[in-house]
Order: sequence, then structure tokens, then C-alpha cells
Amino acid sequence: MKSASVLLVDDDATFRQVMANELTRLGYQIEAVGTGEEAIRRISTSEPDVVLLDLRLPGMNGLDVLKSIHASAPATEVVMLTGHGSIDTAIESIRIGAFDYVVKPCPLDELHLRIQRAVERRSLRQRANLLERGLTPPDLGSSFVGESPEFRRLLKLIELVAPSDGTVLITGETGVGKERVAKLIHARSPRRFRPFVVVECATLQESLLESELFGHERGAFTGADRAKPGLFEVANGGTIFLDEIGEVSPATQTKLLRVLDTSTFRHVGGTAEIRVDVRVLTATNRDVSAMVRQGLFREDLFYRLSTITVEVPPLRSRGADVELMAQHFVTVLNERFGSGKQISEEAFQLLRRHNWPGNVRELLHVVEAAMVLCEGACILPEHLPPSFRDSRVTAMPSFSSNGASLLTLEQAEREHIRLALEASNGHRGNAARILGISERNLYRKLHEHGLLS
Repeated sequence: MKSASVLLVDDDATFRQVMANELTRLGYQIEAVGTGEEAIRRISTSEPDVVLLDLRLPGMNGLDVLKSIHASAPATEVVMLTGHGSIDTAIESIRIGAFDYVVKPCPLDELHLRIQRAVERRSLRQRANLLERGLTPPDLGSSFVGESPEFRRLLKLIELVAPSDGTVLITGETGVGKERVAKLIHARSPRRFRPFVVVECATLQESLLESELFGHERGAFTGADRAKPGLFEVANGGTIFLDEIGEVSPATQTKLLRVLDTSTFRHVGGTAEIRVDVRVLTATNRDVSAMVRQGLFREDLFYRLSTITVEVPPLRSRGADVELMAQHFVTVLNERFGSGKQISEEAFQLLRRHNWPGNVRELLHVVEAAMVLCEGACILPEHLPPSFRDSRVTAMPSFSSNGASLLTLEQAEREHIRLALEASNGHRGNAARILGISERNLYRKLHEHGLLS
């Protein structure tokens, strides 16, 4: 691991020499200079992690040097060195942007601790900047394909909802594309140039979820060897998307409600109030209103999250869109694979008949698998999964005018889970990946549907 680089700026030659030797012994890469002008020249050629800066210097004083450092090397953390008579000025330096100050003569262990904390903050800021640059999704509107009335109503609702700053609860079955809807809402909002942060609530253990959301201080729990910002901090100015919000425990629900009400929170193990400006979008495939009635979800949090509700329709209710979406996926995959394949009319007939319990995600996987298996230019029925050619399993059943023979939603989900387990030879981890849900969520559904063996 690379040791931290430190620039010591002090006009006392004896102090510089002694402190440089001691800090070198502690493992830091040390440079030492006697004037502010020389410090600025060094920083212009090699940006140190931390600057130890004396307030009283010949020529430029410490505050002027601090301002110059922040203008030319904003990522560098500055710790001020001050005498007892200059503490007010040292406090002023923190207002300007210094990380901290130490009163001279400085005990070495105290200085060592301040440098470590400054290095940690520099690392956290760099991580947050990298995440922010990588977490701004493009406008995905061109990939939203469909002509059905249900789909057009969804797009219209997104256009109405996106410009506001209200919380949005996105509901719908597994695989309908709730995260893509959230990304489109963000991309069409005034926050579009700020981060979009996704939190998979169902995949994290309770203690980890709290730490991920709110961050933690060093030493807050076993293994917390350094401070870490929460994802609410990373999303500051942008949008945070809490997927599978129905899986969150009552304790975390309480803390989420506080963030929504006050825009503040504390790190795990911390006492300082942190204020953020974040829009909250959530999604679930569960009936949260029923969970409220059962006492499993806070009623006040539910009402705060569902200021606006966007329901994403299942693919089976958008029958006219199946062919359009399949063709879209073929076009995208042809570009990725450098191929020119098409779907035959016979294969399209099977796709139209399918009930799509796995929704859009299932359609994408089916098309991608068919393109891999197809050696020619045309995807045929034999390139589709065997279940597609067995009308007894997944084909849309014929039904009377009252729809009596249609599978219920619960029956369709149970059958799709059973097929996923069958396809993965009973391996729950692989079945969960096929279904696009967490293994924990799969276990819950197996219990609900009586499929646990």
C-alpha cells in the first residue's frame, strides 16, 4: 500500500528537521519547506495528500497559502500548525477550508492521528467523486419500446412525475423493469446531471444495509478500520433508488423516515448530523399496503414513500409489445455480437403465446439464449427453451369470455419459480439469478408457495 505524502511548511528549521525525521519514521513520504512561496511551487509539480502548514510564515502568511492550495490542489487536505495565541486564526482557517489544526508544540501521536484522519477524508472524497462521475445514467428513453395503451400510459406518467421532486413508489412484478423506470425518471428530472445511486435492499444483511445507506465512523463495529460515507452522501444532489423496499427491517424503516422528514442522518457510530439533498425513489414487487395492515411496514413511511405511485404493467398485459421488444433485443444483441440474425414467424408465434411470468427480463434472457444457440441467420422454434414448445406448461391457455381458465398471478409466479429451479437442477443461487431476484427473496417465495423441500 502506498504511504501518504506529506508536505511540511514551517520556517523553524530545527522543528522542520525533527518533525520530518519523526514522520518519516512513521512511514510517511515527507517533503519540508520553509516558506509559503516554496510550498506553492512544490504543490504545482507534485500534489501531496496532506499539507502541514504553519500559520506564521515569512512573506505569505498561512491563510494566504491555504487559499492558494485550495485553488490549485483542491483534493489536498491541509492541517494548520498554530501557537496558543493564534487559535482564533486557526479556527478561521477551518472556515476557509482547512481540515483541522494542531497547537504547537505538537505531540507526535496527536499529529499522527490528525494526518491519518486527513488522509481518510481525502480518500473518501476521491471515492465519492469517482462514484458521482460513474453514477449519472444516460436517458434510456430510446430503449423503452412499446405501442400498447398500457405502455403509453406508463410513459405519460413518467413524463408528468419526472420534473417534480416528490418521492415515487414504483410497483410491479419481478422483471418488469422498475429500475429502468427509476433511471428514466431521474434522467428526465432537474437532477439528471447528479448521481443516481441504486441500493439493492434485499441483498444486504440488516447491519450492512444500515452502514451502506448511512455510512459509518472508524471503529463503529468490528472490521470498521476506516470511516466510510453512506450512499445518501454519495447521492447528494441527485437521486437514490431503494429497490425492494419491502424487505427493509422496521429499525431501518425508522431511520429512513427520519431522512425523508429532516434530510439529516448520522453515521453508524457517529454523533454529527449530516444534511443531504436527495430525491428518493423506491420500488417493490410486494403489496406494501397489505404489509402495513399486517404491521410489517410503517404506515407513516409508506405514505411518505408513495407520494406518487407508478405501476409498471406486466408483459402479459402488453401482448402487442412482445414482438416489438423481442425485435429490439435482437437489434441490440446483433450489434453486440456483430451478427445479423432475425426471429422467424414460427418463433414469434411461440413468443406471443407465452404467459411471461418473468416479464421483460425473461424475454431478454430468452432472446439472448436463442441467439447464442442459433447457428444460422434465423431464430427458429427449436432455439427457444423446451417449455415454449410445451403448451401444457407456459403457453397462454385458452379461456372463456369470463377468463375463468387463466392462471392467477400467484399460480403463474409459482410455476415460473418451479421452472427456474428445474432449469438450475435445484440450485437456489442459480435459480435466483435466472429470476433476477436475491437468494433471500427466492427463499421467501419458496416458503410462500410451498416449494421448500
